[in-house]
Amino acid sequence: MTKAPATSKNGRRRHDREIIALAVPAFGALVAEPLFVMVDSAVVGHLGTPQLAGLGIAAALLMTAVSIFVFLAYATTAAVARRVGAGDLPAAIRQGMDGIWLALLLGAAVVALALPTAPWLVDVFGASDTATPYAITYLRISILGIPAMLVVLAATGVLRGLQDTRTPLYVAIGGFTANAALNVTLVYGAGLGIAGSAWGTVIAQVGMAAAYLVVVIRGARRHNASLRPDAAGIRASARAGVPLLIRTLSLRAVLMIATAVAARLGDVDIAAHQIILSLWSLTAFALDAIAIAGQAIIGRYLGANDEKGAREACRRMVEWGIGSGIVLGVLIVLARPLFIPLFTSDPSVKDTLLPALLVVAVSQPIAGVVFVLDGVLMGAGDGRYLAWAMLVTLAVFAPVALLVPSLGGGLTALWWAMTLMMAVRLITLWLRTRSGRWIVTGATR
Repeated sequence: MTKAPATSKNGRRRHDREIIALAVPAFGALVAEPLFVMVDSAVVGHLGTPQLAGLGIAAALLMTAVSIFVFLAYATTAAVARRVGAGDLPAAIRQGMDGIWLALLLGAAVVALALPTAPWLVDVFGASDTATPYAITYLRISILGIPAMLVVLAATGVLRGLQDTRTPLYVAIGGFTANAALNVTLVYGAGLGIAGSAWGTVIAQVGMAAAYLVVVIRGARRHNASLRPDAAGIRASARAGVPLLIRTLSLRAVLMIATAVAARLGDVDIAAHQIILSLWSLTAFALDAIAIAGQAIIGRYLGANDEKGAREACRRMVEWGIGSGIVLGVLIVLARPLFIPLFTSDPSVKDTLLPALLVVAVSQPIAGVVFVLDGVLMGAGDGRYLAWAMLVTLAVFAPVALLVPSLGGGLTALWWAMTLMMAVRLITLWLRTRSGRWIVTGATR
């Protein structure tokens, strides 16, 4: 941790209020995202197993594609927050519009590439003959919603940078509700089957993007900010996003390697791994909410040339990360008799699952600090360091994880490797924050 003077009780309370005000709505919005897929799965599941299998493959492809572009939210949050801290709201919104225009351009490129290659993409995933036509149908329709999904990411970053996480929560709730209603209506009422589910999701996503654009455009008009695309601004947004793209791809590689290793261990291990990964992802949403608060708060302090405030906020958020990690770890241990039966009744899976789950519980305080420091450095616009740190982490994790099966290790050993991955991330992020090199004040980095 970067050195900071002791924070007064009033200062801690001020930071606590800021963190809670931003993190709680952010958590709600984050949880709403996987609920889209859950609704689609619940509705399509009643059509038949091949349809559900097709949805699973298409959804995995779509989520992978969209997660790659999450930098649209992260980079935009940091850039906009700096301008807000500097007291230049027109420039903040202008910066946000550059991110939105970049999202539209990237969305159009993805549609152009993915539509004709949809059958090939489904085939690469090894879909069965019965599931393939449903996967292609769902994927081709859903691809049309990718530009809207990317606009949602960028616009969410704009609002987070403006210190507003409530509007994204309301939009997410509205989108989730619309998605559920449209899915039922189009799948069963209109008899469109899996195509109806895809169209329902696309319509909901377009509606969410439209809602965000209305909010951003109103803000632009109120502050006389230009809405026109600016080539230089779009290029700057793209440059800021490249390091975060590398970071995200490296993290995705870690998760893919872990899943591939679990698959090599056998059916019981991969089944238990998927259950643990689902729970790990849920805890990540809670910790990521604090990281999102960190992006917005740190960016604002640095934009306002308040180095002391940035250091104090960083320290307080680390304390929040540690506390949240401890609470989540304890909850995992105490609640395991309740949630394990929800996922499986197979005694072999349960026996394999339990020791690995305890490893996840023990590692939660580490994860809490990692997520917070990741958010702090994103808020500071320190994307280049984050990219290199994640590449180092991948280089350490990959050989260790790949050796697990050959050394006779099981799922528990794999999750110790995942804990090692988080420990490496903790070391690299802690060294950076302690050095103070992330602190660059001003309206731009």
